[in-house]
Amino acid sequence: MKLRLFAALTATLLPFTASAASDAPKRLQTAAEAFKEVMGIPDKSIPQDLLEKAQCIVIIPDLKKGAFIVGGKYGKGFVSCRKKDGVGWSAPGSVRIEGGSVGFQIGGSEMDVFMLVMNDRGMDRLLSDKFTLGADATVAAGPVGRVAQAETDARMTAEILAWSRARGLFAGIALNGATMREDEDWNQDLYGKPLKNREIVSGSVAPTKSAAPLLRELDRYSSRK
Repeated sequence: MKLRLFAALTATLLPFTASAASDAPKRLQTAAEAFKEVMGIPDKSIPQDLLEKAQCIVIIPDLKKGAFIVGGKYGKGFVSCRKKDGVGWSAPGSVRIEGGSVGFQIGGSEMDVFMLVMNDRGMDRLLSDKFTLGADATVAAGPVGRVAQAETDARMTAEILAWSRARGLFAGIALNGATMREDEDWNQDLYGKPLKNREIVSGSVAPTKSAAPLLRELDRYSSRK
């Protein structure tokens, strides 16, 4: 009975997995659009001073509640980190996020999630094979817009700050308990060979054409030129 159930679930999930693995270039465009839209409203965006200090950014576009039903996965997205000289952003690596608290689902059936990694330790955690937010890396809900300075002091010890956007509302979000790992399928799909995120964001891997819109938006708002 258990074997038959497992076989049925596997048959159901295989088309989803194949579809998700081939969707990376399109999703990069979606991530670029989501970031552009959020940063286009200064009073309700990721604070510019925090973006300037960030070592890496994670964007998970169109996160769906429905994904929770399929293998407990919340969604897939991308990570880009500062280049070694601090100017510009690296080619994006792929990540997936799973589990987490009920706070992850507040605000509707679909949302965009943004994370800033604020220091080297957080970056090291992010580029490991797998880590848990709130356990392996400290995470806090990020402040919004121009009020950042008044709210940031209490959050400066956090390695990662997080926000979500759902139904036009943009706010900090707590992601304690969510697990993040690199997504080998999407990295293979984007770069044509198996690559670790640490290799990709180190600067030794050239960005793909599909990454150009996202990198352009990141440079537009925080290139450190």
